[in-house]
Amino acid sequence: MPLPQKKRWVSMAKGLVLGALFTSFLLLLYSYAVPPLHAGLASTRTPEGTAPCSPAPGEPEVPTLANGSAGGCQPRRHIVFMKTHKTASSTLLNILFRFGQKHGLKFAFPNGRNDFDYPAFFARSLVQDYRPGACFNIICNHMRFHYDEVRGLVPPNATFITVLRDPARLFESSFHYFGSVVPFTWKLSGHDKLAEFLQDPDRYYDPNGYNAHYLRNLLFFDLGYDSGLDPGNPQVQEHILEVERRFHLVLLQEYFDESLVLLKDLLCWELEDVLYFKLNARRASAVPRLSGELYQRATAWNVLDARLYRHFNASFWRKVEAFGRERMAREVAALRRANERMRHICIDGGRAVDAAAIQDSAMQPWQPLGAKSILGYNLKKSIGQRHAELCRRMLTPEIQYLMDLGVNLWVTKLWKLIRDFLKW
Repeated sequence: MPLPQKKRWVSMAKGLVLGALFTSFLLLLYSYAVPPLHAGLASTRTPEGTAPCSPAPGEPEVPTLANGSAGGCQPRRHIVFMKTHKTASSTLLNILFRFGQKHGLKFAFPNGRNDFDYPAFFARSLVQDYRPGACFNIICNHMRFHYDEVRGLVPPNATFITVLRDPARLFESSFHYFGSVVPFTWKLSGHDKLAEFLQDPDRYYDPNGYNAHYLRNLLFFDLGYDSGLDPGNPQVQEHILEVERRFHLVLLQEYFDESLVLLKDLLCWELEDVLYFKLNARRASAVPRLSGELYQRATAWNVLDARLYRHFNASFWRKVEAFGRERMAREVAALRRANERMRHICIDGGRAVDAAAIQDSAMQPWQPLGAKSILGYNLKKSIGQRHAELCRRMLTPEIQYLMDLGVNLWVTKLWKLIRDFLKW
């Protein structure tokens, strides 16, 4: 065999061996970092599950009287945010990060990743540096909700909040963001995979498939319930009423500003505390809109989420009525004026840009696998001292903000290195 050809075969053999070793390493790492999807509640219970949260001596209790600007209320500092997927939750997360950082509050953060071993159920033992009896001010990272485990980490007067979105729109967003990591979607061969799937979802959907939870009743799943329940099962309504009992406020993504006004009132916060820029948003060209028929199909496919959303859409507007329509209009207008002012102060060019146009890596948002569809921002070069810190915090993406707050993200960082190396 000629020498050059022999060298080529040796090189190929080495490549195959290295590739096999690298793949094995990735599989081993992934099996460690990603928990099994169907972990039961019993298996996720913290051994010290009965140990209650014990607030630090001398920590002031926040009055439980109804909050409101005229009520002489005290700002609430114990908050559980059940962070749902694809619901503007990253924007709300930034608000909570800023408030906690501003007031020196104690966060319950995950260890190694930016979520609490999702999609497994939450357990107290997953919290970074957890000790039995530990008490926290804010819990806000992605999890699959387990009320008893979360409840044991915060004082009795903690405020529970979450956010919902129109299920058809959420499904559309989830399909485009997570579809590439849901293997049964690989069977879809058409140009518009979403439309192809919705024409006959039962043909493709495998409830036991890897990452299948992302593509049916994701809200129900995130809140800790069985997303495959028969719609006629009485448990569906029982779960919805349970959410209503447990959560003090359920925000709506479609009415985000009105939601923040209600949240500000509930928590007795200042306007500055709820200022925001839209984070983790997709560029317009990557956001196809569902047609009337496909919208109906997506709603029917996510019928449990649709029932959940209808219930809390109705209760949301009852809260708005109780708050006062005119008062709501005034406060929403004030919030939008303040946000617009901050946009002019903070954002270079005044708008979000594609990932390729972001100049500072610290402002680069996490991207879905195989795409660069998430927008980010460029911070203005010259910002006055009064606003410099607030601007940077408002524009910092989730992963970078977690690192700024001292969270151990070794799994997330390693995964990013691998993705960058393989150009995923």
